[in-house]
Amino acid sequence: MATASAHSFFAASASVAGALIGLLFVAISVAPERILGPDASEAHAVRAASTLTAFSNALAVSLFGLIPSFDAGTAAIAVSSVGLVFVLGAVLRLAPSRRSGAISLWELTYLIGLVAVFAIQLDAGISLSSRPSDRGALETICILVVVCFLFGIARSWDLVGGTKISLLRVLVARRHDDEPPNGGLGGE
Repeated sequence: MATASAHSFFAASASVAGALIGLLFVAISVAPERILGPDASEAHAVRAASTLTAFSNALAVSLFGLIPSFDAGTAAIAVSSVGLVFVLGAVLRLAPSRRSGAISLWELTYLIGLVAVFAIQLDAGISLSSRPSDRGALETICILVVVCFLFGIARSWDLVGGTKISLLRVLVARRHDDEPPNGGLGGE
């Protein structure tokens, strides 16, 4: 069974997921009114929920992958299905805010990214369940666990109000810094 070959990976990622979920709860508890309070924006609530969903996905797949004789593909199918339902609910929850302009299209790109992760994970889970020796499907599931960590970390950064770093913004600022006075037209 291919899942046994990923035992060390699943053990490490389960530990990482547990730690990140703990830190997420600490971050939320520091300013609960901003994230979950009555005046909190829908975006903050969805950020928190999508972060928890990404970390929980990684945790569940990893923990089930550690159970002897258990198929990590089945766990991937179940968790990705729940994740897809979550994303659908989040999109429906945010739709009115998007129409009113209260939420940017950029905010929705994270949810679209989660849809892609969960859809690929569902496909890989089905492949691994039907062919337990499919190392490619197992590797895909493992890679998606890492992607869930990266997604969750990025969302956590947004959640706590970290500075947004945009490659486009950096390049535009750099170009602006390199321009000669008067826009390079020479003379006065």
